[in-house]
Amino acid sequence: MTEPSLAASEPSGAATAPSRSAAEPFRTVIEPFRIHSVEPLRMTTEDERRTKVREAGYNLFQVHADDVLIDLLTDSGTGAMSRDQWAAIQHGDESYAGSPSYFIFRDAVQELFPYAHVIPTHQGRAAERILFSALAGPGMVIPSNTHFDTTRANIEHTGAEAVDLVIAEGHDPSLIHPFKGNLDTDRLATLLAERGADIPCVMLTVTNNSGGGQPVSLANIRAVSELAHAHGKPLFLDACRFAENAWFIKTREPGQAERDVPDIVREMASLADGMTMSAKKDPMGNIGGWLALNDDDLAQQCRNLLILTEGFPTYGGLAGRDLEALAQGLKEVVSHDFLRYRITSTAYVADGLERVGVPCLKPAGGHAVYLDARALLPHMDPLRYPGQALAVALYELGGVRSCEIGTVMFGRHPDGSESPAAMELVRLAIPRRTYTQSHMDYVIEVAERVRRIAADLPGYRIVQEPPALRHFTARFEPLG
Repeated sequence: MTEPSLAASEPSGAATAPSRSAAEPFRTVIEPFRIHSVEPLRMTTEDERRTKVREAGYNLFQVHADDVLIDLLTDSGTGAMSRDQWAAIQHGDESYAGSPSYFIFRDAVQELFPYAHVIPTHQGRAAERILFSALAGPGMVIPSNTHFDTTRANIEHTGAEAVDLVIAEGHDPSLIHPFKGNLDTDRLATLLAERGADIPCVMLTVTNNSGGGQPVSLANIRAVSELAHAHGKPLFLDACRFAENAWFIKTREPGQAERDVPDIVREMASLADGMTMSAKKDPMGNIGGWLALNDDDLAQQCRNLLILTEGFPTYGGLAGRDLEALAQGLKEVVSHDFLRYRITSTAYVADGLERVGVPCLKPAGGHAVYLDARALLPHMDPLRYPGQALAVALYELGGVRSCEIGTVMFGRHPDGSESPAAMELVRLAIPRRTYTQSHMDYVIEVAERVRRIAADLPGYRIVQEPPALRHFTARFEPLG
């Protein structure tokens, strides 16, 4: 794998003298770790997979993991923990109140995010539920660049409205732009002017998962912060992929190249008043999350809600060993060597897919590659769910499990109506430190075979769905 770049390339035919410097870095970016233990994969046949996905109602969330060969459904809690994280688990203290493990965890969080209050939760959606239970309610509006599925659902559960304000470039999968996750500050200013009394806070998702894992620039975070604060509104970061976002700032934003990632992260945090975190992403845990903030009164209100459903404020639904594993993960994820490998390996998959004619959202995000189902299946009506059709085909042909991020996930509105999503994507989320380059080469090969039969893929209709977050449990059937 060679390191990606958005910089302009040399003109075709330009002569360059070969470098003889021993200090010049090698082109190949290697994994900054060795494999210590392995987990076997069960090989399945195409006929077996067709039977399994049919029994699951063509919903890949309902397929048993043992029947999946390459699992790219999510990067949430599916990564490999390090030797030092497993060692930290042995150090965990399981005291109900005041566990030393909590203070190790709190200090690790505050080293990067120096907020006054750190409230652990069992995962990120619990932090969202607590925050929005305290802040939101009927008639309120909460803007963001793009809310992810559980964030949106937790806001709407209170009766509030989740509003997406990503920049226009963020809706064009083929457009190259270094920070397609940026929030449109002109639209935010208009919303604040028109409905300021209804807005309890502003959110900003880094990186912007629903928009293709695209980063948010430091300049945009600063501009959103200034605008929110000018209207007396707190800014909260949905920060579960903070380290990847900081790496993109370092490598893409003018004036940031010489800074260390932890320093960039601390500046990102300083521009906001709090954060929600799913620690199953960049903190490299298999479980966990937190809510962090500066407001004393709001923090007390959130702790009271925490005690109702999560647990005492020094464990928040987690074991002490989980807290210590997360503390170690926070140290490891800001390593430049790890982040260079992480971003390069994701770009490797995107480049390989483009070479075999499979359209992807550009540029590649940090944690996932997003296939452009609308471009691959232009014959299919969005309300026949082209993203779902593509995801099912990837599983049937090659055992690759992915996640539709399109009309199935975002097309249903609180009033029960349905409309096509802005983009029809299929996310190949790459778990951290889990798969090798040959696994990714296989994924590229499977996608290329699906491309060959794309014109023959059927659309789908939903035959059973819940009122919210339908993509997790809905059942589908193929259309003729």
